[in-house]
Amino acid sequence: MRILLKFTLDCDPDAAWWALRSPAVFRAVSGPLLTFGSLEKDGFPETWSPGIHPVRARAFGLVNVGEQLIDLSYPRRRDGVRMEVDSGGAINGVMSVITKWNHTMAVSVGKDGGTLYRDRLIFSAGPLTLLVWPALWAFWQWRGARIRRLSRDWRS
Repeated sequence: MRILLKFTLDCDPDAAWWALRSPAVFRAVSGPLLTFGSLEKDGFPETWSPGIHPVRARAFGLVNVGEQLIDLSYPRRRDGVRMEVDSGGAINGVMSVITKWNHTMAVSVGKDGGTLYRDRLIFSAGPLTLLVWPALWAFWQWRGARIRRLSRDWRS
C-alpha cells in the first residue's frame, strides 16, 4: 500500500534538507500524535547519519506502541534531488503488524521558488493492511501539515 504527499515548502532546499536530517524536526512533525524517544546510548544525534537508529514510539506521549529501527540511507542522484530513505521497521508492539516499510522523502528546487517536497511510504501489514492504512494515512496528513507549517521557520 502507498501513501504519497507532494507540496511546496516555504523555505529553500538547503533548509529543507537540514530538516529531513534532523531528529528534532522528526519529533516535531510527529508530535503530539506520536512521540519518539531514542534508544541509542547517547540519545538522538544532532543530525541523522546513514545506518540504524532504534527508537521507542508512544501515542500521545503516554501509550507505548512499540520500538522500531529507523534504517537510513541517502541515495545520490545527479538531478539535484536529495533523498532520505528509511527502510527500517517496527520490532515489537502494535506497530510490528507492519511487515514492510519503505519511507522515502525527497527535496528539490521548486518551479516557482521554495522547495518541492515529496514523501512516499510503501508499507504492508499482510492481511491487516487495509485496516492499518486509514491510521497511517491520517498520520501522514498530520505530518504533512506540520511540515508545511514548520518549514516557514527553517533557514539554511
